[in-house]
Amino acid sequence: MSDAIPAVLQNLIDDAAVFPPGNAALEDAVPAHRGHRQSWYEPMVGPLLVPASRLGELRPGRTELRIGVIVDVEPEQVAELVDALDGSVTVAQYESRAALHHLVGAAKEWEAPVFAELPFGEDGLDAVVGTGLVPKFRTGGPSAEFFPPPEVLAAVMVGCARRGLRFKLTAGLHRAVRHRDAETGFVHHGFLNVLAASAEASGGADEAAVAAILASTDAEELADRVRAIADRPRLLWSGFGSCSIMEPLEDLMALSLLRRGGAES
Repeated sequence: MSDAIPAVLQNLIDDAAVFPPGNAALEDAVPAHRGHRQSWYEPMVGPLLVPASRLGELRPGRTELRIGVIVDVEPEQVAELVDALDGSVTVAQYESRAALHHLVGAAKEWEAPVFAELPFGEDGLDAVVGTGLVPKFRTGGPSAEFFPPPEVLAAVMVGCARRGLRFKLTAGLHRAVRHRDAETGFVHHGFLNVLAASAEASGGADEAAVAAILASTDAEELADRVRAIADRPRLLWSGFGSCSIMEPLEDLMALSLLRRGGAES
């Protein structure tokens, strides 16, 4: 991978351009994703996320296209939809809200990592242990209830670390630092907060320490924390899906954590 992107940022952001609030047309999202894959920041970008119900609309072109399938159909329908894909398409992962007992069996057939979206709490984590599934949690949405407080997010982060589980997040993480959206009034988690907090959680920090980092709005202090772990791969947090690749990139550059063509020096 390119030296332009430090290890802690590699494969950080899955391209969720076709999902709200971006809602890009699939025919526009595919070439835009190819543009990201051909850019200097390409190592930071994960697969293009595509709903299973729209796989038949996918026109990938002649070169390889890596996608993540968001399972919005019955799990038993997925294999047939994937089998019908063009040979240039590679499915890198699956993500689903289906009940765990459905996903455990389906995962063996899908033969790729499966992210299981769970409610916050210890019970879901206990149920995932030993299944091979990766927990996924929602950190944003159309109303305030979808934005978990720092203490709630910290609890599942520490819970994952203690159980030897990785986790993924989705929604609401477009910007680097925790902030209140001027239009909606919703308080969004920052992805730098999560980067720093997950590193602490993987090192054995307790919930209070992790929650304090998640609650921080000190951009420079968070940037310093991330600089200190720049060369370390993410052991706990697999990354997040975002309808925007450019907003996180712009924030990283504004905080001098990245510069075009090379990592910060």
